[in-house]
Amino acid sequence: MYFASRLQAGRMLSAQLAKKYRYENCAVLALNDGGVMVGAQIASELHCVMMLLLSSEIYLPHEPDAIAGITSSGSLAYNKHYSGGEIDEFMSEYHGFVEQEKLSSMHDMNRLIGRGVVLNKELLKGRHIIVVSDGLKSGFLLDLVAEFLKPVNMEKLIVATPFASVKAVDRMHIVADEIYCLNVIEDYISTDHYYDKQDVPSHETVVKTVEQIVLQWK
Repeated sequence: MYFASRLQAGRMLSAQLAKKYRYENCAVLALNDGGVMVGAQIASELHCVMMLLLSSEIYLPHEPDAIAGITSSGSLAYNKHYSGGEIDEFMSEYHGFVEQEKLSSMHDMNRLIGRGVVLNKELLKGRHIIVVSDGLKSGFLLDLVAEFLKPVNMEKLIVATPFASVKAVDRMHIVADEIYCLNVIEDYISTDHYYDKQDVPSHETVVKTVEQIVLQWK
């Protein structure tokens, strides 16, 4: 199934979520700029806050899969694709490289965020947290989210996405209390591929979208 735009996909997800969460204490946590475009429809329908959690994957030389990922808040998670022994071996050999990549990633994400108020853990406490992406090709990003949310006293963790790969859905079942996924794709190409219109605006506009919803509903 393809969607005309991320706005259309967001409206379809918001219609499903509204049946149960329209009058509940919720917060939308978008995982990327495209996720903000989907999540804004959900946050508007549910009258709840929305935030943006940026993340960056860390790759080692000659390795096809990321060894770890880090969020804009500094939360770090290792890729469960690798065994504990493999991670220990990689970290022993590439410790300095990984530390430099972490610092570089944090700098780039903080530059993107600027001074915008796009993430406030205090606003997540005691809420149903709806994690939103415009598409999940792997489940690794969900492990990053789970690490970020560990200290947050929340009601439920809900994942909402228009598309997800089979591997991503497998991770959803592990980390989430509820799943709203419109399409499960076995051979996931790329997220943009499944939208007729590429409707993700500039990052500055995305940040303004988040700030306006936070100011409106908090």
